[in-house]
Amino acid sequence: MDIKSQLYEKAAAARNNAYAPYSGYKVGAALMTAEEKIYASCNVENISFPCGTCAEAGAIAAMVAGGERKIKAVLVMAGGKELVCPCGACLQRIAEFAEKGAIIYLADEDGIKAEYRLQELLPQVFNATLAKEV
Repeated sequence: MDIKSQLYEKAAAARNNAYAPYSGYKVGAALMTAEEKIYASCNVENISFPCGTCAEAGAIAAMVAGGERKIKAVLVMAGGKELVCPCGACLQRIAEFAEKGAIIYLADEDGIKAEYRLQELLPQVFNATLAKEV
């Protein structure tokens, strides 16, 4: 199974477990590390909206807890009429760990619909050193 299919499968499974009782908007994310391990997560809402967690942030936390530090690719999926793209904060989180040329796939329930390099979505990362590496 290719990387995209593996990421899609894991993100879809995580999305099924999303906790989104307030918005009803479930998101799943999966990332592949340089070691080709996959970590997945879902969004977790909280009645105090700032306390929720994005799916991407959860996947990154799982990766770090697993002892890894380099992201090769990320897939984010949700339902709805528009593709979901990582928010600015999550793009910065991804940039913190992204390998040069890291890919971000955007998907919905029908499959992968778009593919971007991280620098296309976040052309000016917060850290000048990261901007040169990404």
